[in-house]
Amino acid sequence: MKHNSTDSSETSPRSRLRDLGIAPGVFAPGPLNAITDVPGLLVGHATVVEGATIRTGATAILAHGGNIFCDKVPAAIAVFNGYGKFAGSTQIEELGEIETPVVLTNTLATGRAIEAIHAHTLAQPGNSRVVSINAVVGETNDSRLNDIRAGRPDISEIRAAIDAASDGEVAEGAVGAGSGTVAFGLKGGIGTSSRLVPFKSGETFTVGVLVQSNYGGRLLVDGVPCSASPATEDKDGSIVIVVATDAALCERNLKRLAQRAFGGLARTGAALSNGSGDYALAFSTHESVRRAPERRASIALMPTLPNELVSPLFEAVIEATEEAILNSLCMAHTVEGYDASSGKPSRVEAISLEALARYKAR
Repeated sequence: MKHNSTDSSETSPRSRLRDLGIAPGVFAPGPLNAITDVPGLLVGHATVVEGATIRTGATAILAHGGNIFCDKVPAAIAVFNGYGKFAGSTQIEELGEIETPVVLTNTLATGRAIEAIHAHTLAQPGNSRVVSINAVVGETNDSRLNDIRAGRPDISEIRAAIDAASDGEVAEGAVGAGSGTVAFGLKGGIGTSSRLVPFKSGETFTVGVLVQSNYGGRLLVDGVPCSASPATEDKDGSIVIVVATDAALCERNLKRLAQRAFGGLARTGAALSNGSGDYALAFSTHESVRRAPERRASIALMPTLPNELVSPLFEAVIEATEEAILNSLCMAHTVEGYDASSGKPSRVEAISLEALARYKAR
C-alpha cells in the first residue's frame, strides 16, 4: 500500500493488536485482516507532514477499480451523534448508493476533498457529459497536532490519495487522514480489520472496516479498562467508520450493518459525548447489486440476502470495528506537532505496546 509523505516522524516499529496476542471476537479475520480483504476494494493515503506544524493528510477508499460513477454500489450511512460534517450523506440516504471514491480528511479540508473527487470523477473515461457528482467525504478535526488553518492537504494532495489507491496491505496509524488525530488522549489514526463469515450454503463473505479514530472516552481492550491510556482522557472528538462487504446486501440492510458498527465503537469505551461526531458508511461490492447503467434501466430485482441471514454479518462488523480502532492506536507512533487552538507546540504519545503486552499477560 503506497502513501505519499513529505516527511516522517516515526521513531520505532509498531505492532498490530493480534501481533500482541490480543484477538477480539470469534470470527476469523481475512488474509490481510484489512478492508482490502473485500475483493476489488482499493485504499490510498496521502500523508502530509511538513515542518513543525503540518500533520495531516487524506485517505481514499474505492469500492472497485472501475468507473464508480457509472458502476455505482449500494450504500447506506448511519449517524450516532451528528457533531460533524459528512459530505454527500443526504443523497446516500435518499438514493441508497455511492458514485465516487470515499475520502477521509480533516475538517477544514472537506471542501478541497470534494474538489479532488470532482476532478477525479470528471477525468474518468465515459464521464465527458457528467454535470452533477455526489462526492462522499468524511472528516475529523486534527487541530490538536496540525495547523488545520494552513490549507493542507490541498486538492492535489488529496487527489494523490485517490490516485495511489491499491489493493493489498493498508498502512495504519499516523498516516493519511489519521496523521494528526488523537483518540483517548493517545495518538489515534487509521486502522483496519476484517472478518470472514461462513454460511451454511458453503459461501463465505467478507466484512472489512477502516476507521479514522479521533474521539474520546475511557479506553477498553477486550472489555477491560486499559492502563496504557492516560489518567485523563478526552471526551469529545469524532470517528468515521467505513464498512465494506462482498455480501449482496440492499441499502436497507447496509443501513442496519452500518448501525451495528457502533457496537464495536462502544466496546472500545467511547464516551459518545455531545461533542462527538460518530459516522458509519457501509457499502456492498457484490457484482449482482452494482448499479451499472443497464441495471438502472431495468425493473428486474437485484438478488440480495434476506433479513434472516444477515445477523452473522452484524456480529462480524462489531468485531472488525473494535479491532480496527485498536489497530489505529497500536500502529500509531508518538507525534509532535502544533495545537492550532493554542498556537503552541504539542505532543501526543503513542499507546504503550509494552503496557498492552503486560495487560495480555496478566
